[in-house]
Amino acid sequence: MNPLMDAEQAVLGAVLLDPGQLSHLEWLAPDHFYRPVHQALFAALRKLRGDGHHAMDGEGPVPLSWVTDAVDEAGLHVRGLTASYAHLLVSACPRPAHAPVYGRMVLEGAIHRVVTQHAIRLHQEARTGALQGEVEGTLHYADVLTGVLTDLARRWGTEPRPVAPATPQAPDPPALPPAQPDRVAEDEEFLLAVLVERPGAMGEVVDWLRPGDFADPVHGQLYRCLGALHHRGEPIDRITLLWEAQRRGLLADGTLSEDRFAAICDGVGAADAEWLGKQVMRSSLTRTAAASARAVRALAEDEALAPGRLINHALHALGPLDEIRARWQTAHGRPAARAPATATSPSGPPAARVHAALTRSTPRPAPSPPGRLGPGPTPTAARPPSRNHS
Repeated sequence: MNPLMDAEQAVLGAVLLDPGQLSHLEWLAPDHFYRPVHQALFAALRKLRGDGHHAMDGEGPVPLSWVTDAVDEAGLHVRGLTASYAHLLVSACPRPAHAPVYGRMVLEGAIHRVVTQHAIRLHQEARTGALQGEVEGTLHYADVLTGVLTDLARRWGTEPRPVAPATPQAPDPPALPPAQPDRVAEDEEFLLAVLVERPGAMGEVVDWLRPGDFADPVHGQLYRCLGALHHRGEPIDRITLLWEAQRRGLLADGTLSEDRFAAICDGVGAADAEWLGKQVMRSSLTRTAAASARAVRALAEDEALAPGRLINHALHALGPLDEIRARWQTAHGRPAARAPATATSPSGPPAARVHAALTRSTPRPAPSPPGRLGPGPTPTAARPPSRNHS
């Protein structure tokens, strides 16, 4: 059984039987149909109505020319359509008056399908960007996906707003493309070495780089230690870093080994911290985009998820990418995009924002020359027939 295909046939059969039903389907578009022949036929029916076909007069029985003209028009754009198939569609419609409900079923299937397609495209672009070392394409397709979700929400008759699923999915660790982990790890280690060895280097990245941007959790923990030292206005070197790591339990629980610490702190520290920080963030952005795309695709492939909830959960899944995009723009001297008002939470700032504030607030005066530190960025159609908006 294929309920979606039955619904496509039923809505077309309803319009063939009663051309007036098109006035109740203004929100349905040809590309919402899955089969190309159905897309062409629905487009043909709309064109005939726009051309003033006499079947739209509504007087007397529907003329046979309504069916034959629709088949001829659709046949200009798709192959294999015959008059016998049009009559099959007529017989597939139980009640022509139910056309809006059949159309809603078609739209629901289209929403799941379109969201899946765009999530796949974003994932592919993120992986390509990671390999090529660029993020513009990833950000573009993230915007495209957000725009698609917004348009689908309005066609479905709801307002787009990020909503977390009631039962959150298990976190999907961001995966690196082939041949990337070694290069990313080298950039992260090199950056940490620079931050330890060069006074003031921490001030060049602390406004926009976060511990979660590091692919290696150990590197992220060490960066958090460096941020704490910078926040308190204390001097930074390998001894103070080791002391802070011990205070945070990284030595006792085995998170940081002597060999790992030596490999990082004994590295060459003469380099541009800002440039390395952007390299780390670029990798983080593409990983985050890939993880968000996988989460959206998993939601879209859940046939039991109602369209309104699918759209809102998908917008929520794109939230981490919006947050890192804002910091990426700050790192490049561009104003961060304003976060949608609907994404704010009445219960207070998210925990991630609180942790970020701890690494970018103004340090207290200290004897040692403080690194520069500035304020951080603030993360930031007609309606289908009535139904449950769940």
